[in-house]
Amino acid sequence: MEAGHEARIIPLDGSPHLGATLRPWNGDSRGRWEGNTLVIETTNFSEKSYFMGATENLKVVERFTRVAPDTINYQITLTDPTTWTRPWTAMMPLRQRNETLYEFACHEGNFHVMSGMLLGAQKQLP
Repeated sequence: MEAGHEARIIPLDGSPHLGATLRPWNGDSRGRWEGNTLVIETTNFSEKSYFMGATENLKVVERFTRVAPDTINYQITLTDPTTWTRPWTAMMPLRQRNETLYEFACHEGNFHVMSGMLLGAQKQLP
């Protein structure tokens, strides 16, 4: 899913995480396969990052497992002993959809985006 033109490059070659002093804004991700599950571990978040109050000690583990031809279970576990008393996990199914997927940015003919911008601008008028 596109989100604001951010791209994640996740090495799957077994290379180690960056050194502790290198802290990209969105952390440092590394991936591996555990059977039929893609596991992505992200550490080394910047102290300027912010996710629900977490600090630079945040560790995120994501698991993508295909459970049906049109469904992938997405599970995320967040750990930050400075913020939470214990790790916590959320899971949701990602289902294939047969709809047109548009770019995140405004595109020609997107009435909803344009009407929202115009209504917002209108409310700012005296």
